[in-house]
Amino acid sequence: MRTAEFDFALPPELIAQQPAPQRDASRLLVLHRAGGALEHRPFCGLPAFLRAGDVLVLNNSRVIPARLRAENVLTGGQFEILLVEENAPNDWWAMLRPGKRARVGTRMRLRNRVGQPTEIRATVTDTNAEGHRRLQFNGTDNLSSVLDGLGETPLPPYIRRDETGEAPEDRERYQTVFAAADGSVAAPTAGLHFTPELLDRLRGTGVEVCFVTLHVGLGTFAPVKSDTLAGHVMHEERYEINAGTAALVNDAKRSGRRVIAVGTTSVRVLESAALVAQASSPALVSTGVPPVGPATPSTFPVLTAATGRTRIFIHPPFQFRVVDAMATNFHLPQSTLLMLVSAFAAPGRTDGRGAVLSAYAEAIRQRYRFFSYGDAMLIL
Repeated sequence: MRTAEFDFALPPELIAQQPAPQRDASRLLVLHRAGGALEHRPFCGLPAFLRAGDVLVLNNSRVIPARLRAENVLTGGQFEILLVEENAPNDWWAMLRPGKRARVGTRMRLRNRVGQPTEIRATVTDTNAEGHRRLQFNGTDNLSSVLDGLGETPLPPYIRRDETGEAPEDRERYQTVFAAADGSVAAPTAGLHFTPELLDRLRGTGVEVCFVTLHVGLGTFAPVKSDTLAGHVMHEERYEINAGTAALVNDAKRSGRRVIAVGTTSVRVLESAALVAQASSPALVSTGVPPVGPATPSTFPVLTAATGRTRIFIHPPFQFRVVDAMATNFHLPQSTLLMLVSAFAAPGRTDGRGAVLSAYAEAIRQRYRFFSYGDAMLIL
């Protein structure tokens, strides 16, 4: 398939710049894959579409305050640092602006959130093919432990803020209420709509709620630059599925109950874990890709607790092994996330793109809000 097939025109005013006044007051567009019918609901109406025995899987990764400000020790030139991934305490890969001035050996002094210089310094020790810089920090035992006083919320580039880089509410609202594991530099945005009360309501109806972890990287915003999907190199992200979640999912699949993923990140964890399980099960190994047709209790690859890294690129046609329904936000044109959603709209086929783009066109007509702080979609 060609990347241009996943393009659509979005009025700029529909790119949400602020979160909804209440998390679950956002809107919910429901797409029924069987027949293509659409429904318009508030997100707080989600329990009407779930039933006792469903397993709801959410990503509990926590967004770190990854955007830092610094100045060149020798020249006073200003840098913006966006942390990408920690290698070891005080050893990070990062994006720097302006990158051309951040040559190996460049030394910087960090400033705190109100612009005051600190004793923490960073030295560029290496670069990679993606243009990222490796930074060695000193002046603190562990940079992670002091980020809350130094860093800003790493909002995506389409959310506009003043020179401080964040609004007072961003620290709370660009974070899920169940965030637990530090590591993301972008929010798992489908989870932003949930409140503790909504989760309690779902549990009260018999829905089993569990968590996986996928630390969202900057690649989530990376455009697909190749003309075809086959030419795109997917970014790598760290994930974890614990034994409790694996057991709940396995039991649901064995008994014919639904697994509902919240967000593309949860989908990627579950389907990555299924591919790992499939590869370790001789009875299910064929060509290294999921067998044709939906998983049944006899063919479902049993998940186990796992920690790993994934580059899984889900796009049409893809046969899902685990996920039966998903909640997600509205995604950027020509993005890998839109491609994943299109694959889910018609598993194993290529015509899901049309259904999703038709649903997006309806969302635009109805003035839904798009992207990270925007409204949500439920695909059943």
